[in-house]
Amino acid sequence: MEGANAHGFKASNSKSETASSKLPLTSNPFQVAQQQFDRAAARIDLNPSTRAVLRQTKRELTTTFPVQLDNGDIEMFTGYRVHHNIARGPAKGGIRFGLQVDIDDVRAVAMWMTWKAAVAGIPFGGAAGGVTVDRRRLSEHELEHLTRRYTSEISILLGPDRDIPGPDLSTGQKEMAWIMDTYSMQVGHSVPAVVTGKPLAIGGSEGRSQAGGRGIAVVVAATAARLGLRVESLRCVIQGFGTAGSSTALALNSMGVCVVGVSDSGGAVYNADGIDPEELLRHKRESESVRGYAGGRTVEAEDLVSVPADLLIPASIPGQITAGNAGSVKARIVVEASNGPCTPEAEEILADRDVTVVPDILANAGGVIVSYFEWVQDLQSFFWNDEEVDRRLERIIHQAFDDVWAERERLRTDLRTAAYSLAIERVASATSIRGIYP
Repeated sequence: MEGANAHGFKASNSKSETASSKLPLTSNPFQVAQQQFDRAAARIDLNPSTRAVLRQTKRELTTTFPVQLDNGDIEMFTGYRVHHNIARGPAKGGIRFGLQVDIDDVRAVAMWMTWKAAVAGIPFGGAAGGVTVDRRRLSEHELEHLTRRYTSEISILLGPDRDIPGPDLSTGQKEMAWIMDTYSMQVGHSVPAVVTGKPLAIGGSEGRSQAGGRGIAVVVAATAARLGLRVESLRCVIQGFGTAGSSTALALNSMGVCVVGVSDSGGAVYNADGIDPEELLRHKRESESVRGYAGGRTVEAEDLVSVPADLLIPASIPGQITAGNAGSVKARIVVEASNGPCTPEAEEILADRDVTVVPDILANAGGVIVSYFEWVQDLQSFFWNDEEVDRRLERIIHQAFDDVWAERERLRTDLRTAAYSLAIERVASATSIRGIYP
């Protein structure tokens, strides 16, 4: 085909299709995800036909369902499950419970999951799901009913070779066990591979709960080495102290990184001499927040990004580093432990200040990589020990980091554009090879 690129469609040389370097302000996470995609697609001159396919989701399910509360009342909840792209394998993505969950939140995470799996080189497509709910006001019994009913509603999409959920914000092993059991009851036999992040007793993987933190630690060490910094000299601030933030703090601390500040939804603590992550985790389990921790002074959460540190790790919800606070960031390196924490406008400000941003689709891929390991182990009913999981995780993360850094040097661009370019090329190649049906 005349003028076709490697993905089988005619390429465009129109300047009008090149993303502007100055992006409009937005807080919509899906628009942010599309802006990030558009910038990388323009950088590699991705043809318009493929771009049109990849910048939209493949399918979306929205469901409104009833849950009976402990007092007998019936309350309606809204849930979502979105598939972005499945050209490279079955859909993979977490399930989140939160008041911020809406269709655009889920669309964005599904798209990021596609790129994350592609950067890591694992055979998954991207998906995401969630329920709009304040889980803190639900009893254990009500939470189980909500999880099981939501699972039933989205079960038409699920399957170990179709769509494999996992834990995300405000969900964990307990919810994944309920999902696995609900799906298994519907099909009449146990299907451990339908979900990842499960307890070990029902097919979970060793190393799964620490995977995110281990992956972040590997990325931090690799970034520091590329920039000529000693890991042991780094001072770190972590924004968010849930599963991702706490496992990251523990992993970094074991490498000699000094954690000086931590925040969560309840507040923030700071200690220039360092915070013991294990002590802080015990405090949070007892008080449900890092606020009030005796090993540091309480500060406002929004002020934490501006404290002196070498490394900033956003590990909470999207859109935490914005045009409004990016100029206050003191860190030389930002490593995105959560999905979409830096807006495009914030990243432009950070780039102008020579701050290295390691993007989410590379930095926090540890979780989906070990989820892949869990899925593989469940399918073959043969399990690995923690050392084997850790060894395989480090190998894949190192390879992904080296690939992205090489792409950065080839394109002479930032790490996010390099990671997106690499991921988009891989997904576009699979899409082109498979063709358009019918």
